[in-house]
Amino acid sequence: MRRLTAALRRYPHLEPLLDGSPVSEGYALDVADIHPIHEAFAPMVRHLRYDLSELAVATLLQAIESDVPIAALPVVPLGNFPHRSLYVWGGDRRVDPADLPGRRLGVRAYSQTTGLWARGVLGDDYGVSSRDITWVTTEGPHVATAKDPSNVIRTSTNLVDALRAGDLASVVLGAPFAANVDGLAPLIPDWESRQESFFDQHGWVPANHLVVVRRDLLRSEPGLIRAFYRDLTASIEATMRNEPSGTVRGRAVRYGVASGLLDMLATAIRYAREQEVIRCDLDAADIFADFEKYVGES
Repeated sequence: MRRLTAALRRYPHLEPLLDGSPVSEGYALDVADIHPIHEAFAPMVRHLRYDLSELAVATLLQAIESDVPIAALPVVPLGNFPHRSLYVWGGDRRVDPADLPGRRLGVRAYSQTTGLWARGVLGDDYGVSSRDITWVTTEGPHVATAKDPSNVIRTSTNLVDALRAGDLASVVLGAPFAANVDGLAPLIPDWESRQESFFDQHGWVPANHLVVVRRDLLRSEPGLIRAFYRDLTASIEATMRNEPSGTVRGRAVRYGVASGLLDMLATAIRYAREQEVIRCDLDAADIFADFEKYVGES
């Protein structure tokens, strides 16, 4: 039996696949135990460590620009709105989006996808350009050849500690982590209504991750990847039909080359170009050219 190495997080909608049911005959998955899953991204784009992997959208765009030999499958296992990802210190030191130009903001890596979407919202909704902010990071890009713009600096200081000390005006954090830190408040206080307005306007939830495959494997064994894709989408179908209506997860998780996915990726590409995450022009449809040629939807 053909064994495929995979770096996939155990989301509820992937559990049937990762537990082995349903799985097509002819292959089995060896799933790497990686927490947090973003630690799989650099090994994937630098060394092709896995046959299949989740990959952050911003990292995927940088990998395409650098001609890393991977191919994207049209599957979004994780997505979220960025409106609650920007945090400030509350109380008398609270700042608003209009206060951010000229200030320092913290984010784990400039190429982190949550930061990409958050900067896009700041630009589109509040007129705050990423170029008018100094971005303080603790990590570099996953893609070895990718370069941060000149307004990005590195620190060894914990970003929350720097925010607490007043060295940063805001930080990009995941909501579960932020909930464990007393004193933090969302930069956008009406984030719930803002994200609903965003969905009403666009019709999609920003994707954090897609699923990718080694390009040589896709081209040499398309039937194998077609079977995996079929099982992956069946896993999503089996679980998401029970998802309550209107949840972020229910609206974010998706598969198939459809207009909503392409519109979302076109927006991500625009943000990445505006923010100098990438420097070249990309077309959203081209991201799935190998998938369409070798696998397809049938």
